Amino acid sequence: MKNVFFAVGLFCFTTPVLSQENDTKKQDSVSMARRALTYGANKFAIVRPLNIEYTTVAPYKYTSKLGNTALPESKVTDFSQLKVSTTFNFIKTQKWMLGATLAYNYTRTGTDLALPEEGIDGVQKDYHYHYETLNFSYFSKLFGKTAVFTSSLIVDGSDQHFERVKGLVSGTLILKANARTKLMAGILVNIDPSSEIPVIPIFTFEHKFNSGFMIDMIIPKQILLRKQMANSWRLSVGTELDRTNLYLYGVNPQNRSQKYEYRQLDLNNGIVYEQLLGEHLVLTARTGLKWIAISRIFEKQNTFNDTVFEVTADPTFYFNVGISFNPFLKKTKTK
Repeated sequence: MKNVFFAVGLFCFTTPVLSQENDTKKQDSVSMARRALTYGANKFAIVRPLNIEYTTVAPYKYTSKLGNTALPESKVTDFSQLKVSTTFNFIKTQKWMLGATLAYNYTRTGTDLALPEEGIDGVQKDYHYHYETLNFSYFSKLFGKTAVFTSSLIVDGSDQHFERVKGLVSGTLILKANARTKLMAGILVNIDPSSEIPVIPIFTFEHKFNSGFMIDMIIPKQILLRKQMANSWRLSVGTELDRTNLYLYGVNPQNRSQKYEYRQLDLNNGIVYEQLLGEHLVLTARTGLKWIAISRIFEKQNTFNDTVFEVTADPTFYFNVGISFNPFLKKTKTK
């Protein structure tokens, strides 16, 4: 699941949704790339030209295993993250689009467990993680429906080294798209030797009810019930997936040169508040209950399933606040 969350954002980012499928004149007059940019930017902050967000969680207890050895119950006293990203496009045409994403994550952790003889050092740690992507999208027709084909070259690493070069390839078919309902399905191929799920189906369903509520499902990324409360803000409730990636160095006393990777998969359950500031700035706040579904450390040259250290954590409360720049808001009149 290492790249699933970025990939789902890219999937929606490069998926043009037409207000009326049979409006051929409108399709010809407005570039498909422009609709793709508008739709994706209105859904995901990661694909906007600028996004800054901060996350913190309440202290929580956890149990862990080092190999097959169970360790005593411990407590995370501090876990906070700062994320900054930018997405921009070099070329946009009627049929294809070329762009890039640059992202940096700073993570600060604190724990009450310290086992230096086992190669695990608790107390306080700071981690730096970054990734850069080159994204290509091609718009076409398949079975009489709009089809979108994407590919991404991804490089990631830490403040010490560049670590991995990976790829993503996807194909998406827009099954239905009108003013009330949008239905899309696709397949994503994750080209990463360490990935445990190389092929991922993606399903998107969006429907607006007469009551003003909207169901927004993007599997496996999110399931949200949204309500536009006013022209400048909306409220959502539901579940969103999030992830954390880190590279670790020098933690093995028997082999200080060995590199490790930490991956954490979170299920964030709660409410999302979005407020439009001016014409193009969006303030977003999230809070609720976080469930850490997967938390593992493995040697970099191995796969995610070759676990060295594994954590089982109690649910905890989280809070996230962010601000992003969306240049498409004024033109689309959506928040």
